[in-house]
Amino acid sequence: MVSIERHKQEPVDVNNIWPTIKRLMRYLSASRVKITLVIFFVLSSSALSLLAPFLLGYAIDQFLEDLPFDQFTWLLIGLGVVYFFHSLTMWLQHFVMIQLAQNAVYQMRQDLFEKLHHLPIPFFDRNTHGDLMSRLTNDLENVSQTLNTSVIQLLSSVLTLTGTFIFMIYLSPLLTLVTLSVVPILYFGMNWITKRTRLYFKQQQQELGELNGYVEEMITNHTVVSIFTKEEEAIDEFTTINQRLKKASYLAQSYSGFIPKLLNVLNNLGFALLALIGGLLAINQIVTIGLIVTFTQYSRQFTRPLNELANQFNTVLSAVAGAKRVFAVLNEENEEDITDDDRTWDRIDGHLTFDQVSFSYTHDQLTLTNINLEASPGEMIAFVGPTGAGKTTMINLITRFYDPDEGEIRIDGTPIQSVSRRTLRQHIGFVLQDPYLFQATIRENIRYGKLDATDEAVEQAAKEANADPFIRTLPRGYDTVLDQDGGGISQGQKQLISIARAILSDPDLFILDEATSSIDTVTESYIQDALNNLMKNRTSVVIAHRLNTIQQADQIFVFNHGEIVESGNHETLIHQDGFYKSIYQSHFKPSTA
Repeated sequence: MVSIERHKQEPVDVNNIWPTIKRLMRYLSASRVKITLVIFFVLSSSALSLLAPFLLGYAIDQFLEDLPFDQFTWLLIGLGVVYFFHSLTMWLQHFVMIQLAQNAVYQMRQDLFEKLHHLPIPFFDRNTHGDLMSRLTNDLENVSQTLNTSVIQLLSSVLTLTGTFIFMIYLSPLLTLVTLSVVPILYFGMNWITKRTRLYFKQQQQELGELNGYVEEMITNHTVVSIFTKEEEAIDEFTTINQRLKKASYLAQSYSGFIPKLLNVLNNLGFALLALIGGLLAINQIVTIGLIVTFTQYSRQFTRPLNELANQFNTVLSAVAGAKRVFAVLNEENEEDITDDDRTWDRIDGHLTFDQVSFSYTHDQLTLTNINLEASPGEMIAFVGPTGAGKTTMINLITRFYDPDEGEIRIDGTPIQSVSRRTLRQHIGFVLQDPYLFQATIRENIRYGKLDATDEAVEQAAKEANADPFIRTLPRGYDTVLDQDGGGISQGQKQLISIARAILSDPDLFILDEATSSIDTVTESYIQDALNNLMKNRTSVVIAHRLNTIQQADQIFVFNHGEIVESGNHETLIHQDGFYKSIYQSHFKPSTA
């Protein structure tokens, strides 16, 4: 079986849930008017729920004492009014709470999505895309469901418990003591159960995130899986993760399922004790029948909130587990964008310098060591070398996806770390080996290079990229809607559109991750001609895969094991009879077939 090393999240303190709950409450309290209305309606419904049993017991006692029928009728009408307004306030509190909950989750989702666009590239290297998607969807949906229902029920249950206890003490301390006799058993039982449900609900959310990450990875790379006939291995890996999720979910739901069972047993036990002792007291005329009826109602009102608290507690634990995962992302450090010396560039000449630059991804092994190079304005420089030599890392440093551990990178004499990343990247254009196109029209995909560009500017960029002829052959031309990631057109056509996008952005510094490495020779000529238009009068940095495309480069830097081992133009390097020549000869080695 193929073993795939997967990133594991750090364990968290599952007992420390209050900071997460407080943070959730801050999202809820954003609308003070609505939160005030909810509290008012909850207080009203709780007060009315306490008043109804008292009136019922009073009505029974008055009936047994031969209260005049008309007065008894008015008492029943009053009782009906109380029940009506209790139902009305219950409906109103849920109506307002749903609005509050949806506003809160909307803002959380908005904050999380915005946060993802301000995080540094290393964060995305450490986390799978599927897991991040799970936080944005599953975890927030879990929070949404909980806020819609549980918050009100928790608040209402606490108020009802408090009010019921006060009324019970006032009416009969002895019967109150009987009712509360089961509470110690409830406390120890709940404590034993919840210690385990907290842990397993957290594990459930983590395993769900990992499962989503694996599914996203397999679907994205389905073609690779099929080509290498690794379907069975992929299914086995999925089964392993799925079994871990099943186990965590089983344990979480099993332990949480003990709570209502425990409460039902204790509820019935308490009611039996109350009926027995209350009956004896009534026989001895210590209490009235109406008081016993009232107390049985209060007894149920006392245990019902306990049931609701127990049931909602599991839901809250699951939501807190999801909220923690969301807040873990929100707590990440943003990619710093504003520097102490934040300057702006209208245009740059493109004088690029690496001065004694060293860099490591893991701080235990250098990826680049003591890099020194200089590119004059308008020059085309190329990076050549075997896989893992450090070519892509050079691009990551130029664009400040990462910053060097040592040394300095300068553009036009200005250290790039003294310029905000946003300012820097606005002057850099990219054409990647595997271009990404959005599910939108061709016009919109090209315009992504400059959102305020006119239709004429978009079409002119397409003409310079040699993309205009094939675009006009499509059924709707520039308004043709592409499938996700440019599905529906060829790889070469996607590359031409990405070049048009780069041309439209009008960059001062151009970076090319060899755009013709997977293109047929006919399409390559169109793309190379478009690239020549794009690189004209611009400093260009090219990662070379096909050496024939960089023979005209002004400077070629040969990398090996994170160091520049040779540099010069093509002719100079060939005459040096060194590493570059060996790469060149192996690249153009005649076929023996």
